[in-house]
Amino acid sequence: MPKILTQEQVDAYHREGFLFPVRIVDRESARELRRKLEDVERAIGGEVQDRYRIKAHLPFPWLNELIRHPRMLDAVEDILGPNILCWGSSFFTKNAHDPRFVSWHQDTTYYGLEPRETLTAWFAFTDSTVESGCMRVLAGSQAQGARRHVETFAEHNLLSRGQTVEGVDESQAVDVELEAGEISFHSETTIHGSNPNESDDRRLGYSIHFIAPHVRQTLFDHASAALLRGADTHGYWEPEPVAKGDFDPECLAALDRNHRQYKANKQEG
Repeated sequence: MPKILTQEQVDAYHREGFLFPVRIVDRESARELRRKLEDVERAIGGEVQDRYRIKAHLPFPWLNELIRHPRMLDAVEDILGPNILCWGSSFFTKNAHDPRFVSWHQDTTYYGLEPRETLTAWFAFTDSTVESGCMRVLAGSQAQGARRHVETFAEHNLLSRGQTVEGVDESQAVDVELEAGEISFHSETTIHGSNPNESDDRRLGYSIHFIAPHVRQTLFDHASAALLRGADTHGYWEPEPVAKGDFDPECLAALDRNHRQYKANKQEG
């Protein structure tokens, strides 16, 4: 029996490739998380997504706590089962009246995971609406498997290579509107994207990537992940350091090392 989700919700995720909304924290807690995020940005003099990529949770205890939030893990367990790893997390932020967007794509393009079974939780630090450029998904697209992507390197595209699935019928898109403190789930093979932010406030989103232990990294050796619940039954992933404070130097070094590995494999590909 599911812990948080209903069986109908679990079935809908597997059928459609996404699910929303699921409330994780209240709005006041989400405001506090936003404050911490913007404190980091003030400290580094730039956007958090420009500096902390692939494993943004590593250098910050409060993000380590978020990826381990019991209610979120209960919902993840309803879909993935009792053994849960987190191999990565990334921010996708857009400022008010921001032209940046995310092109139609599948996350699996550069993940290098086998089997392709990452469950991504998209956590809303702020309300994510049609006006602010919320995520959009194509229902059932995960059933098509991996699609060919064109690398456009388009201006204002938040994806590093502008990787794009062409020929998408946008009239079939579902707008994934979330309130602050809610999450959506999507499969790594679900086609999704988002439009520019035309609202008067920032749209701050945080993608957290969960897998079961039988999923492994095929692009490079010594990949790491955080065991969040249950047991690592396969041993494909090396353990990660846990931050003792913000900007933990050991965790920053691990984050940078991991980012270099992914970047090198993108270039080789």
